[in-house]
Amino acid sequence: MSYWTLSLTLIFVLIPLLLSKTLNLGLGRDMTVATLRSIVQLLAVGYVLKFVFDSESLLYIFLMVALMIVAATHNAQKKGVAIQGIIWKIAVTLIFVEVLTQGILIGFNITPATAQYIIPISGMVIGNSMVLSILFLNRFTAEVEDHQDQTELILSLGGTPKQAIHRQLINSIKASMIPTIESQKTVGLVQLPGMMSGQIIAGADPIQAVQFQLLIMFLLLTTASVTSVFLGYLSYPTLFNKRMQLLKG
Repeated sequence: MSYWTLSLTLIFVLIPLLLSKTLNLGLGRDMTVATLRSIVQLLAVGYVLKFVFDSESLLYIFLMVALMIVAATHNAQKKGVAIQGIIWKIAVTLIFVEVLTQGILIGFNITPATAQYIIPISGMVIGNSMVLSILFLNRFTAEVEDHQDQTELILSLGGTPKQAIHRQLINSIKASMIPTIESQKTVGLVQLPGMMSGQIIAGADPIQAVQFQLLIMFLLLTTASVTSVFLGYLSYPTLFNKRMQLLKG
């Protein structure tokens, strides 16, 4: 694809801009900023990845993954400001998920330990884990607030913090995982995933593309479950003080 062809794709940006202006949605500025940022960021990361892939340096691979985790943590922590120490909790969760998934992939020789595989897969894992963290925190904080009286009642009857918050925690974990599960139910029928489509467009064998897409789908299912559970069990204890009383938000 040439830069001229790429510039023609801005038609797909003009359409929502016109709709926003016509319907007075007030989203024109946000869409313009998002478009400009995506162009600059993706072109910049493209050149960086080319350099990293050519160098095959483990240090550069580590720095790229670390940058992803820092950016994802910064973005996700905004939804959990009511939870003490949420920044380190999200960071530890992302690191754990990354080490777990890459450990399995490389340990079982599913994918080679090269920048070409580690960085793109890490990007999908960390990005998905970030979204799951946001979904979980958004639902969990709402659940805790909505059921505060119920939680305090269980505590007053001698229940532990874990027992008092159990229903809200489980509901939040389930709610955050639903999008990933539902997406996998309709894959191939309603949508062709981006990775698979990209490989096919690039000329790869469709069966090979399907195999890689299945790998990513199974990987993201683990990412969804581990992120929600790990972050949930790291978060709920800090909602209570040493006397096992629920802290007011």
